[in-house]
Amino acid sequence: MRLLLDQNLSPRLIEHLHDVYPGSVHVASVGLERAVDEDIWRYALQHELAIVTKDADFSEMRLLRRSAPKVVWIRRGNCSTSDIEMILRDNHDELRAFMNDTDAGVIELY
Repeated sequence: MRLLLDQNLSPRLIEHLHDVYPGSVHVASVGLERAVDEDIWRYALQHELAIVTKDADFSEMRLLRRSAPKVVWIRRGNCSTSDIEMILRDNHDELRAFMNDTDAGVIELY
């Protein structure tokens, strides 16, 4: 399970999570740090990555499209990078099931 972390998440998460989400990338590391959501969406789709974000935009986009990457929507308000890391670690099994569910498109994590 590979993730594409949105700009609103720290690039340091990639290093912190490499043991549970190997092959994941941050938008800044693939030249998308100033990209519009559509470009990030297309990149995730082309590279079979799930988008991880704190914004509602990708969740809304997912509802409107058939061909789409999975979206992991972090719904916790202001929180630290460590908090985000723990959310993704603590929900690893749930995320694995989500990624394997062909009917699921968006998962909300708190």
